[in-house]
Amino acid sequence: MQIQQEQTTYQHHLYPDERGRYGDFGGKFVPESLMAALAELESAYQETRSDAAFQQELRQQLHSFVGRPTTLHYVPRFSELVAPGVKVYLKREDLAHTGAHKINNALGQGLLAKRMGKKRIIAETGAGQHGVATATVCAMLGLECIVYMGELDIQRQSLNVFRMKLLGAEVRSVSSGSRTLKDAINEALRDWVTNVETTFYLIGSAVGPHPYPRIVRDFQSVIGSEAREQILAQEGRLPDLVVACVGGGSNAIGIFYPFADALAVQLLGVEAGGTGGTGRAGNNEASLEPGKHAATLTAGQPGVLHGALSYLLQNEDGQVLDTHSISAGLDYPGVGPEHSYLKETGRATYVSASDETALRGLKALSQSEGIIPALEPAHALGYLLQMGEEGRLPSGSLVVVNLSGRGDKDMLTVAQALNVTL
Repeated sequence: MQIQQEQTTYQHHLYPDERGRYGDFGGKFVPESLMAALAELESAYQETRSDAAFQQELRQQLHSFVGRPTTLHYVPRFSELVAPGVKVYLKREDLAHTGAHKINNALGQGLLAKRMGKKRIIAETGAGQHGVATATVCAMLGLECIVYMGELDIQRQSLNVFRMKLLGAEVRSVSSGSRTLKDAINEALRDWVTNVETTFYLIGSAVGPHPYPRIVRDFQSVIGSEAREQILAQEGRLPDLVVACVGGGSNAIGIFYPFADALAVQLLGVEAGGTGGTGRAGNNEASLEPGKHAATLTAGQPGVLHGALSYLLQNEDGQVLDTHSISAGLDYPGVGPEHSYLKETGRATYVSASDETALRGLKALSQSEGIIPALEPAHALGYLLQMGEEGRLPSGSLVVVNLSGRGDKDMLTVAQALNVTL
């Protein structure tokens, strides 16, 4: 696969429009009982954008509590593994407080909830990082915290479950459906409908009804804004390629958005191919077996899930398909609507990487650079190694990878996958 130049101009400052749409994607597909709550949220968020005191508090907490800016770190030995003459930089979101990018959005929405007078916070989580980040922010702000998590994810992310409980959160196990992130979101939405007057739903990814995809994107775009400034300072030019893993898509849209107007910068999103084969979006090359992957943009079709129109893994009857990924954070059948728009306009390219490829990326970075990544960004690292082997990265290429989280939470899963007894 050759990374191709985009053919259209991405006018990112225009989206979403007044209907909450990114082109054809997005919107508000929710019960009437939630429309007033969404309108209240949108109004409150718009007020914060021009509120100097709110923005100052957010910046101060991002610096002193989260630890921003995170570093943009050159990895020479990993770069050599990718291809001769290629330079790879990692945007080190693993160094942020709680160990992942999720804290950026959790902090922003937590401050927004406090401003709105909402003292009961609910959230959903897959890999547990958003749950930990939300519990962390709620503890800091003195807010009640309830986190919905699929039963399967609770089993494979037991360390993060304990962290949430230690921080004072109530973790509610979801045993319906596939017992993963999709079902946790379903239960959180049911809770919100029931308790809409007192409750703030702190969504963790760039999904859901408008204005959530925009709110999450805006709070996460600090990643790309920092990375753009840092790469210019360190290399004197913008990168040729920016790479991020994509599940719901918050870490990817956070780093993509500030580069979207720089049309010479290629944007590459790597989805979870699971054990289902390989595929690439838009090239009729998808050969992914249903139920064994979570590559929504690579193998899905437009549909409505969790309040928004976006790409979705569904059967011919419109029923949502089961998914699989070794990484709990990518194990989701939908994707944020702005990513669907990026795909449709050609501004970004989306591909998939298998469980095996992710494990390879994790081991390669760990052993070459002393950095153990989470399984989610390990998909991007593994795919980058494949690109180098196949001669798709010319010598002199400058690459930025969003290292969206650290691997502590995944050690039991990785040990099982590698048949290592702890």
